[in-house]
Amino acid sequence: MSLALSAAGVALAEPLGTFDINALEQLGRVSEPKVSPDGTKVLYGVSYENLEQNNSNRDLYVLNLDGKTSGNGTKITDTPKSENGAVWIDGGQRIAFIYPDADGKAQMWTMNADGTNRVQASSIEGGIDGFLLSPDQSKVVFIKQVKYSRDAADIYPDLPKATGRVIDDLMYKHWDEWVTTIPHPFVGDFDGTKVGDVKDIMIDEPYESPMKPFGGVESFAWTPDSKALVYTSRKKTGKEYAISTNSDLYRYDLVTGETRNLTEGMMGYDTNPAFSPDGRYMAWLSMERDGYEADKNRLFILDTTTGEKTDLTKDWDYTIEEFCWQPDSKNIWFIAYHQGTAPIFNMDIKTMKVTTVAEGRWDYTSLSPVVSKNKKAPQLITMRHSMLRPNEIVSVTKTKKGAFNVADITDVNGKVFAGLVMPTVEETKTPTTDGKEMLTWVVYPPNYDPNGKYPAILYCQGGPQSAVSQFWSYRWNFALMASNGYIVVAPNRRGVPGFGTEWEEQISKDYPGQNMKDYLAAIDHAKATIPAIDGDRVGATGASYGGFSIYWLAGNHDKRFKALLAHAGIFNMEAQYLETEEMWFANWDMGGAYWEKDNKVAQRTFENSPHRFVDKWDTPIMISHGEYDYRILASQGMAAFNAAKLRGIPAEMVLFPDENHWILKPQNAVMWQRLFFRWFDKWLK
Repeated sequence: MSLALSAAGVALAEPLGTFDINALEQLGRVSEPKVSPDGTKVLYGVSYENLEQNNSNRDLYVLNLDGKTSGNGTKITDTPKSENGAVWIDGGQRIAFIYPDADGKAQMWTMNADGTNRVQASSIEGGIDGFLLSPDQSKVVFIKQVKYSRDAADIYPDLPKATGRVIDDLMYKHWDEWVTTIPHPFVGDFDGTKVGDVKDIMIDEPYESPMKPFGGVESFAWTPDSKALVYTSRKKTGKEYAISTNSDLYRYDLVTGETRNLTEGMMGYDTNPAFSPDGRYMAWLSMERDGYEADKNRLFILDTTTGEKTDLTKDWDYTIEEFCWQPDSKNIWFIAYHQGTAPIFNMDIKTMKVTTVAEGRWDYTSLSPVVSKNKKAPQLITMRHSMLRPNEIVSVTKTKKGAFNVADITDVNGKVFAGLVMPTVEETKTPTTDGKEMLTWVVYPPNYDPNGKYPAILYCQGGPQSAVSQFWSYRWNFALMASNGYIVVAPNRRGVPGFGTEWEEQISKDYPGQNMKDYLAAIDHAKATIPAIDGDRVGATGASYGGFSIYWLAGNHDKRFKALLAHAGIFNMEAQYLETEEMWFANWDMGGAYWEKDNKVAQRTFENSPHRFVDKWDTPIMISHGEYDYRILASQGMAAFNAAKLRGIPAEMVLFPDENHWILKPQNAVMWQRLFFRWFDKWLK
């Protein structure tokens, strides 16, 4: 922060600035910390947006864990493309990572720990999406796309320029792509320099591994002896795939080539296998019910000596987000949403006792345990963020008295925030209409004056079963909203995780019900208890299920809101039922199909579709949508916009032809933020 001189010649600090879109785009995005095998260093990546080039680039850094070095660490790559998936090899002497080859295809590369001597290790046709080395580093599994659907030339070779897609079953599109390829695991030999003898271990199987759209190397686990690989797959296609969430864990023996289902009869998602360091146990995440993608993620272990399976979380009523083994093979670290934040916990696998390790007004993410004989070394490297700060790397160390100490390791964005005055965040308790209490986050503008008057925005969460925790978002950024002069009200309405199974599951099959009452209770309570909120200048916004919420509230808010903004929301439930791709989601959450006239649950859902309340719309509304969104088609947004205009409601729509369910490209992201504030400023300021 520079200094200025007063009229009397006294040095004065320049006034702090406010957090704006430019500051948001300047931030370094920290990711994927990995501790070296000797526990002395951490490898991680930092990416920066380039607005002019409309892309981002990620470089790698190494930081010593000696307690004396902090900040950005040592930058070991400075290249025009991003290095991803980086891991330590050769005992920490070298690093393996993903980087494009000369043809632009992602391949596995290696380099020294200081970034020198970069060597391309793989030459896989078409490139790879990820890799995982075996414990002895003699084998590697790649994620590679294989052809799935027929194209025009396969059917009529004499029509090489024909572009028609012939479709005969469901799941022909998914998330943001027409499904023409699927990922398969390819296993190869690795001699430390080159990869060879690569083969598809699911050859001729029309199934995904990992599962689209978000599955990665966490879907695989090598046995500690490097002789077998466990992989995740939902071995279904077409309609069966579209209505089911029943994935399983399969063990592939590299010597015999035999494959065995380890979770036969477990009917929900089974994912994220991980062997204990001593090899006795395999842990994984398991959902119980087929067709319910937001079911409680239970933490299971399999005793490989007895075959016994144990649910470690049968008496712990929260869903697990991620976990890792402690080096002693007796304990597991895990992260779970809990009462509005995402702390780190530890569980003894014998007693199933859960201990809170790191908490506070933070969300923790990513777990990298330290394997070291040095008692002064941290036991765990992780990241944490809040509504006011993006990810930074921290260490978690157990003290002599048995408590845990959390210390910052990196300060990648410290210089940006040093020149800013940030908003403040408070936690409130909102009484609900059914006699319960709801945790609601309230974010106040910088230099907040409780005697002033401010416009407010109600935030409606997507998911629908996604946490309203201390999350940091580069689009739904509460610090940015508050810094633009708004009080932000963000309720943990029915359906969000972190408050027990009953609270989370209530929203299923009840979209227009209690959670909508929770929204209205939150904004009513905020207006009643925060005099600075100007009740005549209140808006509401949200995306996905939050977008659905905006469309529904548009016809059911009783004059509470003066402006609305919906992104990627469901407007017409009947159309959505047949337009979406993951039918298990629609069947579970809507209760069934709209033609099931005797299904009272489904009929209630469709009778309360937002489009049925357009006759009550009276509030200006902005709508945005990506045309690559195949989860909720852009036609939903177009229909809502058309309805508003036909009704004479002030409305604006922005369509992004090159975006999916999210807005990811830097210039589109900035444009969206500018439009967001232009819209609300127009109606609320």
